Amino acid sequence: MQANKFWAAVSKALAITTVTLIVALILAPDAWAQSKYKSLYRFTGGADGSTSYAGLVFDAAGNLYGTTYSGGDYGSGAVFELSLNADGGWAEKVLYSFGGHRADGANPYAGVIFDPNGNLYGTTVNGGCQRCGAWGTLFELSPKAPFVNGGWTEKILHKFDKWVYEPFPYSGLIFDAAGNLYLTTEGGWNGGAVFQLYPNGNGPWGYTILTKFHTYTKGWLKPSNPYAGVIFDAAGNLYGTTSDCIVGCSGTVFQLTPGRVLTVLHAFRLNGTEGHHPHAGLIFDAAGSLYGTTHDGGLGTACGTSGCGAVFKLTPKADGSWTETLLHSFNSKDGASPYSGLIFDQAGNLYGTTSQGGDLRYCGGQGCGVVFKLTPNSKGRWEETVLHFFTDHPGANPYAGLIFDTAGNLYGTTAGDGSTTFGSVFEITP
Repeated sequence: MQANKFWAAVSKALAITTVTLIVALILAPDAWAQSKYKSLYRFTGGADGSTSYAGLVFDAAGNLYGTTYSGGDYGSGAVFELSLNADGGWAEKVLYSFGGHRADGANPYAGVIFDPNGNLYGTTVNGGCQRCGAWGTLFELSPKAPFVNGGWTEKILHKFDKWVYEPFPYSGLIFDAAGNLYLTTEGGWNGGAVFQLYPNGNGPWGYTILTKFHTYTKGWLKPSNPYAGVIFDAAGNLYGTTSDCIVGCSGTVFQLTPGRVLTVLHAFRLNGTEGHHPHAGLIFDAAGSLYGTTHDGGLGTACGTSGCGAVFKLTPKADGSWTETLLHSFNSKDGASPYSGLIFDQAGNLYGTTSQGGDLRYCGGQGCGVVFKLTPNSKGRWEETVLHFFTDHPGANPYAGLIFDTAGNLYGTTAGDGSTTFGSVFEITP
């Protein structure tokens, strides 16, 4: 009898312990994710850079490259490289610091891309003009002599001037097969534009404004202010988003043909629950559908009437129209306010980041952001898994999207809060 009482007591204690552990894991949602997360580098806010809003890119040797919006030698941002050490750690090297003179650009918001020769290309939101307004640049960094600022030489390929056309290139870049570059400008009060820039001998690059959004006059729609870059389809059409509308909507998804015909494929309704204000770019699936995120809106109510943001899909129809499907609405505890776009893995799952939400004990009760995964199920719905909840240290507030390495690990950046942390580069094994 005593033995039975003893084992009954043990069983009860184990049950209580198990329940307590489960509750603890629920209350501390990042407990499972910590073993999958690794901080590769933490910016100090000084000469090494501060506040990265941009994503990363690999070179053939497995080194990572990115930008910081501020910091560097002159406080106006930097381009950096992270290389893997023999001991498994990562070392940072600043390739270029902006702000040494006003004409070289300032504050890169987007990341960099490589050309086939190993040169890096990117944009800055400010700088570029010594005597007029400072409205942004297109730059090239080349690892060639003479070696300056960490061994890379900067060349300004284009200076954006508000008095001539649309300023503020927040967007990243893409190449076409001929070596031309494409980007968008936010435009300020002018609504923004889509640019093609092309080599023009050894001097500044030539440019063509493919469209200005404030000139779009179909119905009441007035798309405006693209922050993200554009992507191509197989036919050479460009696709992107605008974060807002001057009149008639709260952001759009657009198509621009090689003949410069601009079509709004979807306009996000002003008071709808489908999502509002897409800040990120788009990706295609194999069937030709488009996927993206909106900064707010959606069905969630935890962030108030504006919503916490959403993930959406646009499916082309036979008549040329597109149908929007809401794949996920964030509810603050699982993420909020995504600025970044999405990527697919080989199994068809989606991955992304939110700049806020997650563990609401941090970042002033707003949450410091999450890395999430969306998995399609047999019922045609998508289920979210949070892979990591950010806290104030070592990183907070991821604005950029993610990239994969060949082993399936994810890499990204955080912007930091500017006081307790100044951003980081991280790796996650999903």
